[in-house]
Amino acid sequence: MGEMDVTAQEGRSAAGPSPIVAEAAPAAPATSPDAGRTGWAARLRSLRSPGRPRLWFEILLIAVSYWLYSLVRNAVPEQKAQALRNADWIWSAEKFLGLAFEETVNHAVNSVTWLIVSMNYYYATLHFVVTIGVLVWLFRRHPGRYAATRLVLFATTAVALLGYYLYPLAPPRLMNGANFIDTVLVHETWGSMASGNFKNMSNQYAAMPSMHIGWSLWCGLTIFALASAPWARILGLLYPTLTLVVIVATANHFWLDAVGGMVCLAFGYAVSRTWYGSLPHHLPKWVPSPKAAGRLTGVRSARLPHPAGEPAREPEPEAAGARRP
Repeated sequence: MGEMDVTAQEGRSAAGPSPIVAEAAPAAPATSPDAGRTGWAARLRSLRSPGRPRLWFEILLIAVSYWLYSLVRNAVPEQKAQALRNADWIWSAEKFLGLAFEETVNHAVNSVTWLIVSMNYYYATLHFVVTIGVLVWLFRRHPGRYAATRLVLFATTAVALLGYYLYPLAPPRLMNGANFIDTVLVHETWGSMASGNFKNMSNQYAAMPSMHIGWSLWCGLTIFALASAPWARILGLLYPTLTLVVIVATANHFWLDAVGGMVCLAFGYAVSRTWYGSLPHHLPKWVPSPKAAGRLTGVRSARLPHPAGEPAREPEPEAAGARRP
């Protein structure tokens, strides 16, 4: 009997501590002077890793960000004299290049009432509707790429504010001595914050760069890169193209303003690429939810050894907090 007790005790001693106890045991306090720096490095890596967005946070962030954007944009002094001089310079530069076609397009489209009225409403509404729609689509279908793609949009918009401050520019419809038609005033259409009844609510001399182009190109490239349906990818490319026609036809921008919007978007992609280490469409489509990620680091993530001769089972996607693409 005593021999059997000794054997059992030896067996328990050789088996070692329970894996659950070992997993749940508190870690010894860090004494290394580099522990603080390591903690900050881990937090930075966490911030730079794609994560699943939270709905309430995203709604609040977008609302506050757009409020700040509108506040700063409209707080830029309306330097009318300088804005008109810059518009004259832009117009002269386009004539020198042989690409001053805005006035011709403006008059041609204005002669077709239903078309120009449609473009007026397009200019006033789709700028916001499509952008918000793409954000919602990303949130639902590409959560792992959402934060990086949203960062592109935010960085693009932020650098545009710098352009509004440093280079005030009058739109073609407000130029002195030019023959452009303000299509919103002529056709009495609703919606433009830059003319008509809303002109006093928005800085009219913030035409460079064009965020209609910056945002629409962001939408188009995002859809083209991530959509699986060929028709959706085609529409993604057509949207910024049609937006360029609209901003020129309504005399709200020069085509060089569109170039400025493209430069801002390139800056936005550079910021996102630097922060996340990859372009948004190269990041994983799905990422673990915060709750699932927390479970993976807790006691419940410990795995007991499998009995001899029994094959190990692969964890189910739901248990790992992941979704299949």
